[in-house]
Amino acid sequence: MSNTPIFSSPNAGLVGANSRRGFIGNCVALAGLPILASLPVNAFAAGTDEQLKVGLIGCGGRGRDAANDCRKAHPSVKIWALGDVFADVTERARKTLSKNERTNVPQERCFSGFDAFEKVIASGVDLVILATPPHFRPLHMEAAIKAGVHVFAEKPVAVDPAGCRKVIAVSELAEQKKLSIVAGTQRRHDKTYIETLKRIKEGAIGELVGGQAYWVGGTTDSFWPHHKRRSEWTEMEYQLRNWYAFTWLCGDHIVEQHVHNLDILNWAFGGPPVKAFGVGGRQNRTWGNIWDHFAVEFEYANGARISSYCRQTDNTSGRINERILGTLGSARPDRGIITGKNEWKYPGNRTNAYVQEHADLIESIRNRTPLNEGRALAEATLTGILGRFSAYTGKEVSYKWALEASKLDLTPSAYDFNAAPPPADIAIPGTTKLV
Repeated sequence: MSNTPIFSSPNAGLVGANSRRGFIGNCVALAGLPILASLPVNAFAAGTDEQLKVGLIGCGGRGRDAANDCRKAHPSVKIWALGDVFADVTERARKTLSKNERTNVPQERCFSGFDAFEKVIASGVDLVILATPPHFRPLHMEAAIKAGVHVFAEKPVAVDPAGCRKVIAVSELAEQKKLSIVAGTQRRHDKTYIETLKRIKEGAIGELVGGQAYWVGGTTDSFWPHHKRRSEWTEMEYQLRNWYAFTWLCGDHIVEQHVHNLDILNWAFGGPPVKAFGVGGRQNRTWGNIWDHFAVEFEYANGARISSYCRQTDNTSGRINERILGTLGSARPDRGIITGKNEWKYPGNRTNAYVQEHADLIESIRNRTPLNEGRALAEATLTGILGRFSAYTGKEVSYKWALEASKLDLTPSAYDFNAAPPPADIAIPGTTKLV
């Protein structure tokens, strides 16, 4: 068995009022690791009724939801194979998805273990849905693209700069191979956002001068509950079962969750910020090592400064949106509203962006017009990491340094249940060092 990983929390992404859906997860050193041989791009025929075979890697709640959304997006979709490091999670997904004939996967194409992602990719799929904890996204993306398989990658795509650099390289490889990479930043497939951002870029609110971004809500405990330690679990398995609580697995919530809002900022300003100055801390969390609140000022290339806030605390007021300020007015992309000199309101019906992102991906595959969101997602991910760096250390940090000079790589010593995971120290500004 290979010791390269695939895993998912058994409760990741459960639907409900507090889930990702209701509120509307690094790269390992690959040299020497076994990897699938490069295969020709799958010859999925455009304009035919041929099945589009989809593999799900990471079978928790978010993965199961994504598989169903993909099925709804086009009648040609067939969920072909399932894989997760935990056999119980794979089996739960098989039972849940088997309620529909196009997601009814036979036992022989259900895989578990650390090499499950390789088996899914090698099972004859055209497309993989990557819904494991973010730490593993770079490795899984590279394996799929090298094998000639299209990718739907849940956000974010890494937890450290090493992983972001790998994803950028993988995105360039996908472009060369004419493969699609679509990300789980579903706002980019929401017509309300698309039309508002189009007008911002056309100058409807003038020169951009500032704004705010928020993901302020409750804790994740209702849909990523604390799985208490069991005597048979090693420390590695305990952390994997509770992946959202550990920075090396999820990136902290400023990366795993707030990435949605940060991606909109980058979209509006035409690229990532130049630097970040952040604060934050941990007041209500009693296990794991992630924080529960951040406030970060991001400065963009034109000098505009954006205030970014994210918090996970129950029994508090919530706010999840973005506001972009310009010399001629302001815009609320989440509501499709522009105020000021060029007032406008989106006139259409809101689409289900969770399905639309898959529909756009499938269209790009069927029409052989690759859609590649890999770099944008890597930049949004690194924007979150940049804010985390600044808040964790108490230092102002530049994006250029994070992208080009940071040595941080949160890879454990080995992918094995008996191996020690990275240290779960709680960051202390002024003491925690930039790496």
